[in-house]
Amino acid sequence: MNRFTGLLDADPYATYARTLLAIRFSELRKKMDRGDAGASAIELAVITAIIAVIALAIAILIRNVVNSKKAAINSVKG
Repeated sequence: MNRFTGLLDADPYATYARTLLAIRFSELRKKMDRGDAGASAIELAVITAIIAVIALAIAILIRNVVNSKKAAINSVKG
């Protein structure tokens, strides 16, 4: 045990996170024993791709808003 364990036990969020991680690691160990770890990697890759597409769409949206505001400011200014 480390010296921070007592501090983290009082925080319900830390307890939740520790429990969640323990469950996930337990599930991963079971999958690796059965040889199903590849399915998790594919699922993670798909989820990562979806998140990347959403982030790209948000970046494009922000760029378009900034450019339109920039054009509006320049037209008033000059």
